[in-house]
Amino acid sequence: HSVSGTSPNLTFVPACLPPDPVEVQELQRFVSNSKRLFVMTGAGISTESGIPDYRSEGVGLYTKTDRRPIQHAEFVRSASTRQRYWARNFVGWPQFSSHQPNTAHLVLRDWEKLGKLHWLVTQNVDALHTKAGSQRVTELHGCMHRVFCLACGDQILRSELQEHFEALNPTWKAEAFGVAPDGDVFLTDEQVHNFQVPACHKCGGILKPDVTFFGDAVSQEKVNFVHQRLAESDSMLVAGSSMQVYSGYRFALAAREKQLPIAVLNIGPTRLDHFTSLKLNSRCGELLPLIV
Repeated sequence: HSVSGTSPNLTFVPACLPPDPVEVQELQRFVSNSKRLFVMTGAGISTESGIPDYRSEGVGLYTKTDRRPIQHAEFVRSASTRQRYWARNFVGWPQFSSHQPNTAHLVLRDWEKLGKLHWLVTQNVDALHTKAGSQRVTELHGCMHRVFCLACGDQILRSELQEHFEALNPTWKAEAFGVAPDGDVFLTDEQVHNFQVPACHKCGGILKPDVTFFGDAVSQEKVNFVHQRLAESDSMLVAGSSMQVYSGYRFALAAREKQLPIAVLNIGPTRLDHFTSLKLNSRCGELLPLIV
């Protein structure tokens, strides 16, 4: 593998034992038997790049704070919610956008190059699979690196929006209190109070990250596309996801219906544990590179 030797960031990775040699063999057999592997990844593949997740035992955001991700309806309805969201996102963006793929992302890219991986669906919005060079990839919940207008649909890069924020808020400063999984940080209401949010430069509409917020739905077009890729596949590997969110879980149910073998690589329990062919409790970046 042409994978980099950078050491993983384990701050947000739950404790787990090293891979069991028997499990390594089992996963090797699973991957070797597959000709058109469908892979679905979740937050657990990006934690080793230093991005926290929500649900991991002991280290996930839900276990350490009462903060919850933004709701779609609230973002659309409330200007003060958007102001708070964008202020936090503005502060967090330089760090969030600088995260790099880890070994697990690079291994999956290599599997694609070798013709082993048929399609990759990620539930993450961090662009790390794209940064790693994966091309046969669907970002199920969108990507934080893109922004669009809710009124006219115009798209811009998030990096471009950062420049608009800086121009509108030349003297605004805020210290962050910890980073959240979606690239924002925690700020107090007083800090957010004077933050200016730009409107769409084409029509003056509301700008929103090109991601599916909680309470919003993935487009039917995208769901159909992923179902088509799954129909062309002969097995499914879930890496770094507990599959608690239905938007991803539905594809595991479809794979089960098609009687495809399903392997799950995730630290801690998942929603699929009762019907998978194989469940591995290891770090993605530690186990995946061992598979040839």
